[in-house]
Amino acid sequence: MSESIVKENKRSEILKIATPVFVELLLGTLFGMIDMMMLGHFGSHEVSTASIAAVGITNQLIFIGLSLVQALNVGATAMVARYIGAKREDKIESVVKHIIILTQLLLVVPILVLGLGFTEELMHFFGAKPDAIAIGKDYFRIVTLGFAFQSFNFSIFAALRGAGDTKTPMKINIRVNLLNVVGNAILIYGLFGIKPLGITGAGISTTFSQLVALFLLITHLRKSHSVIKLNIKDKFHFDKDVMYNLIKIGLPASLEQIAFRLGVLMFVKIVASLGTVAYATHQICLNILNLSFTPGQAFGIAASTLTGRALGSGDQDEAEGYIKESQKIGVVISIFMMILFFFFGKYVAMLYTDDPDVLKEATRILKLMAFTMPFQCSQLILSGGLRGAGDTVWTLISTFIGVLGVRIIIAYYLVLVLNVGLIGAWIAVFIDQFIRWLVITLRFKTNNWKYIALR
Repeated sequence: MSESIVKENKRSEILKIATPVFVELLLGTLFGMIDMMMLGHFGSHEVSTASIAAVGITNQLIFIGLSLVQALNVGATAMVARYIGAKREDKIESVVKHIIILTQLLLVVPILVLGLGFTEELMHFFGAKPDAIAIGKDYFRIVTLGFAFQSFNFSIFAALRGAGDTKTPMKINIRVNLLNVVGNAILIYGLFGIKPLGITGAGISTTFSQLVALFLLITHLRKSHSVIKLNIKDKFHFDKDVMYNLIKIGLPASLEQIAFRLGVLMFVKIVASLGTVAYATHQICLNILNLSFTPGQAFGIAASTLTGRALGSGDQDEAEGYIKESQKIGVVISIFMMILFFFFGKYVAMLYTDDPDVLKEATRILKLMAFTMPFQCSQLILSGGLRGAGDTVWTLISTFIGVLGVRIIIAYYLVLVLNVGLIGAWIAVFIDQFIRWLVITLRFKTNNWKYIALR
């Protein structure tokens, strides 16, 4: 078989897995942007700005939880892919049950206790000002409750993606995101005779949509012919090999996410010191820039699945080929996004707010971040490939250096010492992304990730 045909086959497999993820993430991000736009146009400038800031504060806790869930799920995705490559599908249901139980006991219970029992204290800790706490505390509690449903869904989605099924998560997420947008419109603005609930309505809609997703997912698993099964009637049996693999892969990935979220928390507190308006501007830019993560995340998942499958069947060269081809496609897409953000970022920001100060600063930030996108995308895809191989130690190292080291030090110096303002914080983000890309690229070139063994 010629080299061009081999590359074409690889590209076809990558696109088959990555395209549904890309569509899912892109539409999910767009729906999230619409949610933020709704809040940005509800009430006075003071109310809308405080609401946006409260959403950003709430997301700090939820993102910490979901990041740790995803870290554990890295092990599930890699193991499912490896077991399929090695023709050991009988081990998959055990992996799914182990990851669900670990997630609920180790992450969901503590976060529910903290989020529901210490709401105002946590919001203050994350940098919320009194106006954001007053408006957003009920939203914080409601969305924290929804984390229980969301974490369960994430665990099943990770297993499905490890098996190469990215269409099911896409279909379910598109439905529930659309439901969430409709629910937000009704509850935020008080349509059809319902009392306007503002940010609290957004929280109710978000949590309800996660509950609906859970029911859709369980229904799919009961009716599906997928290799992913979840038979609750079968007694759970502890498997030391499954647990060993989850710890081996998941522990460094969890530490990576702890390091990342700790760095982000410190970063957010630096930004929050600039005041509610600056933080709202920061949150709008983050919301818009979520679009830029989609190609890296989508092709990173494809690289992870196909790398794990190739290594499970013993073909190291094929695993490397999948990563390189995923990287090429993802970076090309990110360059198109780079052009979009540089020239049209201002007009996207105008969809969120008409505050001239917010728009001026957001436009500057989006132009700067446009240049970050190719490095960010490449790093996400290479990291996905390494995680699929079970190599999560070096993604931990890159995060520790980039986020906890470079980003925090530079942001502190530019924002709090030189008083550069919000743009200084985003300069730190740019440098952080470049450093992480460099570390991950150097690790990939060593080829040591090809020889990591799982039980």
